[in-house]
Amino acid sequence: QNHHQNPGPALPVAMPKSPDNISRNFPPTRRPFLFHISAPHPLIRLSRRPRRRGRWRAAVDPMTGGGGEDVPAPRRRPLTVLPLVALIFYDVSGGPFGIEDSVRAGGGALLPLLGFLILPVLWSLPEALITAELASAFPTNAGYVAWVSAAFGPAVAFLVGFSKWASGTLDNALYPVLFLDYLRSSGLALAPPLRSLAVLGLTAALTYLNYRGLHLVGLSALFLTAFSLSPFVALTVLAIPKIRPSRWLAVNPKAIDPRGYFNSMFWNLNYWDKASTLAGEVDEPRKTFPKAVFGAVALVVGAYLIPLLAGTGALPSETAAEWTDGFFSEVGQRIGGPWLRVWIQAAAAMSNMGLFEAEMSSDSFQLLGMAEMGMIPAIFARRSRHGTPTYSILCSATGVVVLSFMSFQEIIELLNFLYGLGMLVVFAAFLKLRFKDPDLPRPYRIPLGSVGAAVMCVPPVLLIGTVMCLASATTIVVNIIVLAVGVAMYFGVERLKGSGWVEFLTPVPSDSFHGSSSDDDVEDVRAVLLPADVPPAQEEVASKAE
Repeated sequence: QNHHQNPGPALPVAMPKSPDNISRNFPPTRRPFLFHISAPHPLIRLSRRPRRRGRWRAAVDPMTGGGGEDVPAPRRRPLTVLPLVALIFYDVSGGPFGIEDSVRAGGGALLPLLGFLILPVLWSLPEALITAELASAFPTNAGYVAWVSAAFGPAVAFLVGFSKWASGTLDNALYPVLFLDYLRSSGLALAPPLRSLAVLGLTAALTYLNYRGLHLVGLSALFLTAFSLSPFVALTVLAIPKIRPSRWLAVNPKAIDPRGYFNSMFWNLNYWDKASTLAGEVDEPRKTFPKAVFGAVALVVGAYLIPLLAGTGALPSETAAEWTDGFFSEVGQRIGGPWLRVWIQAAAAMSNMGLFEAEMSSDSFQLLGMAEMGMIPAIFARRSRHGTPTYSILCSATGVVVLSFMSFQEIIELLNFLYGLGMLVVFAAFLKLRFKDPDLPRPYRIPLGSVGAAVMCVPPVLLIGTVMCLASATTIVVNIIVLAVGVAMYFGVERLKGSGWVEFLTPVPSDSFHGSSSDDDVEDVRAVLLPADVPPAQEEVASKAE
């Protein structure tokens, strides 16, 4: 209205988005070296500056992936504490399904019980604490990719992002197959051609549910968590009169399979950092994320230990060799009867659906976060009307279908090795940020000094080293090939950025990711990655209170 009453000079017309316009105002920059170790990262420098309320995104509309200077950032975030707890639970566990093999590989009940008592403290808790601290400091969908980029630059971050996405896609390829395996154990076996079609159909149906939005996925995960754990409440109650505590101490040294034991334990207790790729979708992430992580730790440990204590305590020690994947349904048969067996099989099948949904959400939103950082083409940041990254979901689903022909043990060993490589870099990034940038605003901070944080990282690093040392030669060769593909993809993407053939959301020159940009460029990076939803005054008060 004021413009019509007092007309002034004409407003500039917004230029259409194109590869040329995105970087038109930026000077030529050198291509970053692959393993460049950076000075203090611009994300860190800017995190010490108050952010402006109502900041407008410079590069991407969070709902559509389009944008420009006229696209507002604020939007509704679908994840609150309980749905996030359920998604983290399914990222990591999904219930006691899959832990049976640890009894066989451990030669009895003693080693798996000790493992699920000790390893959550030495492995799960440090990983969960690091996730809570850094996800609250960088509440963006890039998750651990942003942490590694802040510590070591975009090249290393790209490799970590690629390796973790690959391990997550490998992991997700298990669940449609396991779903059908549980149906087969119930007598619903399918011929090979029909089984392949069923895998495709199930993958498509679960992918569509993921496409419909995180709010729906979170509510579904809550329902599936309750349903998946309910038969084990009945199993535990019925097993109490039959439990003999001496059976928990049984171990047969000759039957121990170290490779199978450590891979089973590691697989059942990892992926805590996966939830960080959903931080940009969490309501009040700086408060919500730590609560959800700690709630999920308690839920995962209880979901493993209680059924394992009930099953191994109620059955004779001689049955240790029978504990293979899916054996909990047989435990239900022997303790409660056919009705409990069917209930556990139904819960296992539904749990695999929850595992698929949680993994698909984490993998697809990681690709979205990497696209918002300009690491991969902008199309992966484009959202549907449900707020989900359509092309990132399709990319992850395609990987699941391609990899679903592999066997269970092959997938577990491959993804454990690949995941372990990425976690070593994440631990290093955490320690570098602690030592080099102790003043980085961390709404949640692990109550340890820098030296204590370094000591905390020693046990999980040793566990990763153990798993890698036990890996087969085939696993090592395949992982070297995967990393070589990642390096080639990084340089290929860098060449695409210069060609202008593909659109990238690059808010600042690539040099700025190494800490050499101006304050204006830093502000643009922060605006793209971290939504400005906290008024400066409130942020300052919260920082002082912390």
